[in-house]
Amino acid sequence: MQYSEPVKQLVQSHYEDLQLGNYKFFRIEPLIKLSVITQFFPPDYAATGQLIDELVRHLEQQGVDIEVFTGQPSYAFHNSCAPAVEQSSGMRIKRSRAAQLCQGRIRGKAINGVLFTLRAALYLLNATRRRNVVLLTTAPPFLPILGYLAHVLFGLSYVCILYDLYPDIAIALGVLPKHHWLARFWKALNRQILRKAKGIVVLSPAMKRQVVANCPEIADKISVIHSWADPESIVPIAKEDNWFAHQYNLVNKFTVMYSGNMGRCHDIHTILNAAKYLQDEPIQFVCIGGGAKREELIGEVNRLGLQNFQFLPYQEKHVLPYSLTACDLSLVSVDAGMESLVAPSKLYPALATGRPVAVICPKHSYLRQLIAHAKCGDTFENADSYELAEFIRRLSRDRKLAEHMGQSARQYLQSYFTPEVISRQYFDVLLRAIM
Repeated sequence: MQYSEPVKQLVQSHYEDLQLGNYKFFRIEPLIKLSVITQFFPPDYAATGQLIDELVRHLEQQGVDIEVFTGQPSYAFHNSCAPAVEQSSGMRIKRSRAAQLCQGRIRGKAINGVLFTLRAALYLLNATRRRNVVLLTTAPPFLPILGYLAHVLFGLSYVCILYDLYPDIAIALGVLPKHHWLARFWKALNRQILRKAKGIVVLSPAMKRQVVANCPEIADKISVIHSWADPESIVPIAKEDNWFAHQYNLVNKFTVMYSGNMGRCHDIHTILNAAKYLQDEPIQFVCIGGGAKREELIGEVNRLGLQNFQFLPYQEKHVLPYSLTACDLSLVSVDAGMESLVAPSKLYPALATGRPVAVICPKHSYLRQLIAHAKCGDTFENADSYELAEFIRRLSRDRKLAEHMGQSARQYLQSYFTPEVISRQYFDVLLRAIM
């Protein structure tokens, strides 16, 4: 195994201490005593929660002592309540009381986020005595404030994972005017938080450029670490052998799948118009998931009388290896103007399925270079529905080409975006934060 330079230095330091000859029985204390604060965590099926779950379990295997503080399930199937305290392997999970006001509306989500942040502050007040670093996500977006306060008051180191860039997204969506006092205050507060952070993780090079543009002096502490998928959990399954494909009559039609959040930052109109071009061909579009634009898409499909769409709800985690592989092509989309503000995590499970990927994104998106390097599909500019439809038609008629692209997709994921690869990068960031 290749270790980073900080790891090598620490190992060498401990080895030199042992050379002193004072051989006694002792218990080795973990170097990293990590507290993770995130609103979403299993049994929630929110993507951020599932990713954090996989990350902390792999960090635990690397000797990190971990405690998770999270909320009660708000996006779960059968569990509206989970244990307040849970021991999972060597990891301790603490959950706040439930706050589920108007989950589908922006105002309700904001209130729930504030309530969770306040409860997380009380947790962190006690956790500072037994932790030496805290990892905070932007779910909810103002959660990193707690890291800043814990650092100022108690000297605790903190690392921020910026899943989404706020208030930039709110401004881009027209929710918050660019020159509003709240936007200016939020940006000023973000700069202060990021200056004091020991480490900052973003999910794409474009997000790093956006953060650096707002706060140039923190460039050296920003790490670009992509999302990931587990190729041992999601493996290619032929549709003929896939119960999910049989259950929803997807075996005999070329199936194009969008699986995940259909949110305000995702382009659904390019997909809709591509489906219009293909409505008379044996090609099926399947949309699995929810989000702010889901009902809008369903309404447009019904208005146009399209028969080549099928809508399904979010699937439980144990179903995902079958639902994701019940297709012939996976779709990923980012709306125009959002390429530097969000990074679609749904791309990585799509790569794991061994199916080609079609990505709808702005012209200068980092996703174009990634897909080209992987040779696993193609990318299309927003509103270029005709070219997307032609690509789908081409793959539906050339199954060998689709198979070759799918194999390349999986190989690319196994080389760069597995939990083992990504967790080592996070380990290095956390290790630097405590040095």
